[in-house]
Amino acid sequence: MTGVPASAAGGTSRRPGSAPGGKLGAAAVNQASLWNIANILTMVRLVLVPGFVLLLLADGGYDPVWRAWAWAAFAVAMITDVFDGHLARTYNLVTDFGKIADPIADKAIMGAALICLSYLGDLPWWVTGVILGRELGITLMRFWVIRYGVIPASRGGKLKTLAQGTAVGMYVLALTGPLATFRWWVMAVAVVLTVVTGLDYVRQAVVLRRKGIAAEQAAR
Repeated sequence: MTGVPASAAGGTSRRPGSAPGGKLGAAAVNQASLWNIANILTMVRLVLVPGFVLLLLADGGYDPVWRAWAWAAFAVAMITDVFDGHLARTYNLVTDFGKIADPIADKAIMGAALICLSYLGDLPWWVTGVILGRELGITLMRFWVIRYGVIPASRGGKLKTLAQGTAVGMYVLALTGPLATFRWWVMAVAVVLTVVTGLDYVRQAVVLRRKGIAAEQAAR
């Protein structure tokens, strides 16, 4: 099914009165494209955020059973984050909604987890501040250079995301003993990668902007 009306497939002309119908048909096709599997996974991740918060803070936030359920919700959110972007790129399902909603969903679930963990006293507030500050700063940086191009996700950035997800997931679980100590080191690695990849992104953004400005001046 191509989504193209049969009357549009031929070369016949339309009467003036039929133009609105054509616009409505195009709008219907565009609206239908919104409901693809990649966007649905993104929406699921957005819906999981309030549920995750309720599970994590249930019964004072220290019940191991509720924390395990919260971890399950967080794990599902992280898995959908991996698959929705891959599906969108592989099967050409990229939409304007996805471009906006996907990063919002990513930051919402991670931000909710960090803030809740710091509120419960499990994670220092400065760690939450560094990670969320970096994510907000990079988002603003994207808008700063978007007219000159897009900086692709680097291997370091993907490793940072993996480290953050692993570390936060370990903190969500009510771990004790050696595992509780080990998660601290995992979080330390995540913080280092967060800072290093953030600085590298700033460097790339500055270079991209300078090249874009130079190209504009040369074209005048």
